[in-house]
Amino acid sequence: MTDYAEISHDHPQKGTPTTFEVGSRYLEPSGALKIVVGIIGASLTLFEAYTAQFGLLVANKQRSVLLAFGLALAFLLYPSRFKKKAGIGLFDVLLAACGFASTIYILVVFDQLALRQGWPTQTDFIMGLLTIIFVTLAGYRVGGWILPTICLFFLTYCYWGRWIPGRFGHRGFSVISIVRHMYLSTEGIFGLPLGVVSDFIYLFIFFGVILTATGVGKVFIDLALAALGGSRGGPAKVGVLASGFFGTINGSSVANVVGTGTFTIPLMKSIGYRPYFAAATEACASCGGQLMPPIMGAAAFIMAEFIGVSYLTVALAAALPGVLYYVSVLVSVHFEAVRNDLKGLSKDQLPSLKRIILKDGFMLLPIPVIILFLVRGYTPTMAALWAIYMSLLLPLFNKEKRYRLKDLYAMLGRGATSALELIIICSLIGFIIGASTLTGFGLKLAGAIVDLAGGYLLPVLFLTMIASIILGAGIPTTGNYIMMALLTAPALKLMNIQAINAHLFVFYFGIISDLTPPVALAALVAAGLAGAPFWKTALTSTKLAVAGFIIPYMFVLSPDLLISAENFSMVNTLFTVITAVIGVIALAGAVQNFFYLQLKIHERIPLFFGAFLLISPNLTQSLIGFLLMSAILFVQIQRSKSGNFQKSIEFGKSSPGVGPQA
Repeated sequence: MTDYAEISHDHPQKGTPTTFEVGSRYLEPSGALKIVVGIIGASLTLFEAYTAQFGLLVANKQRSVLLAFGLALAFLLYPSRFKKKAGIGLFDVLLAACGFASTIYILVVFDQLALRQGWPTQTDFIMGLLTIIFVTLAGYRVGGWILPTICLFFLTYCYWGRWIPGRFGHRGFSVISIVRHMYLSTEGIFGLPLGVVSDFIYLFIFFGVILTATGVGKVFIDLALAALGGSRGGPAKVGVLASGFFGTINGSSVANVVGTGTFTIPLMKSIGYRPYFAAATEACASCGGQLMPPIMGAAAFIMAEFIGVSYLTVALAAALPGVLYYVSVLVSVHFEAVRNDLKGLSKDQLPSLKRIILKDGFMLLPIPVIILFLVRGYTPTMAALWAIYMSLLLPLFNKEKRYRLKDLYAMLGRGATSALELIIICSLIGFIIGASTLTGFGLKLAGAIVDLAGGYLLPVLFLTMIASIILGAGIPTTGNYIMMALLTAPALKLMNIQAINAHLFVFYFGIISDLTPPVALAALVAAGLAGAPFWKTALTSTKLAVAGFIIPYMFVLSPDLLISAENFSMVNTLFTVITAVIGVIALAGAVQNFFYLQLKIHERIPLFFGAFLLISPNLTQSLIGFLLMSAILFVQIQRSKSGNFQKSIEFGKSSPGVGPQA
């Protein structure tokens, strides 16, 4: 069978630059540590699968078990900086044991806590304080200093608020009250984000691990190669498609870049794409995977819980914007390939689509099973469980894919390590949730944004976008989304924007922050893989992802772009899809400065304007946009017939963008 580590979903490759300290701190276990970590990880995965099948425990109990195992793994796999070279030290083992004990304490004394209605004893207080310290330290080790610093600010804000004047001041809370709220309630560490991870996201992560272990990741890449590899600039389109497949399952843009970029970036460079453009393409495609149903990574499940709707409702609403994003990226790389006369792969380099489907197509069956279960109204937990059962059963009928018992044990352990970052981040985000519910900070910030914008919608949207990008810099998508849902989405709701539109708006810009300088994590990792300059890669990825900046504004201003089961109309939906797709094609041309030929300035501006009108689902606006785009296309075709085509192509090669390598 395919080695489950063939395509890493967890950590950047050795030497990959990252502002996260994940790559530098993570210790690949070996010897006795490997055995211990394997047992802890496999036990946690079996616990999650068992409770999902036979009934979840009470919220605090279920979540305390998840976090206890998570803290133990965090301190064992991310040792202290001083012990890095020597491996794990006694101090790390002690932290792992104490972190486990302070958190599992909730499970042990839960009945007594219920009897005294959550009022803490001295032991409760000490355990709670220790858990807060351990979660903060684990968050630093796993994800760097940015998120723990923000969370500590919110903790101190709960205490020091009495001395803050104006809108953001409050009466202040004692240390005991803060610890009680964060540790003993479901409003803090053991809040909704950790609950969603425990209830079903963990299962989807384990499902992704099984798919990778049984070679489905390679099937994704082979399908993309067979479908698009032979077209103009085919390897770039393969990267976009394969990363889209991967990203919807693993839910991490950085892990997705590493998982598929190690294959797609060299392939793009081999046919003439500049390294920075290849890296930017991979970064954009990897980020977009979380926008695409059916799974959409972890944040979409949390979104459904925040809004109080079914996951299917979120996935349905996100479908068209996700398609538009990918159409824009695909068309952009196509225009670059045409402008620079880049070819696709030769026939002998391409796998046979028929052979892939006949030989390995059955391995993809668990994915439509997830969709079927969700459409039939089953919970995401049941959908994930049945997908896991199928993905474990199907390889047994194929000699090449068949795994052994030790492979299954390795997958169980890898399920925990793959979910580890998310477990720690979601528990850490609990500090922000707890502070917001305790002090009302979220509503205060929302009011401040609306007042600063003068009560006008567009300025509120713009300020929310800027806040989402800045606050989300360097923070994984899930943590970023939860913060924005608490801090900036309320401002949109004050403007009477529907909840799902508001949450998808901040979700989009949380993802886009991985492409936007100065941090741009996905672009940073992709640049490292490609050996390309970071800033050039980040700016190019921002340019390629321009649809991701515009589409959120469009679905807020024109809610029909979000498909809803309640008011679904085949005619309206079909019209919206067709005009929006044409619109993002025009938008990609305007941004890349190439449509049928290189665009002149008097062609580019009307094409921009026409693209915006087409993306809007309004009939009159779409008609005007289509006429503008058609006029530009007609002018360019006439210009090509007049003999200026070669001149336009040469100009395109000399302009900034991709071109054959020297």
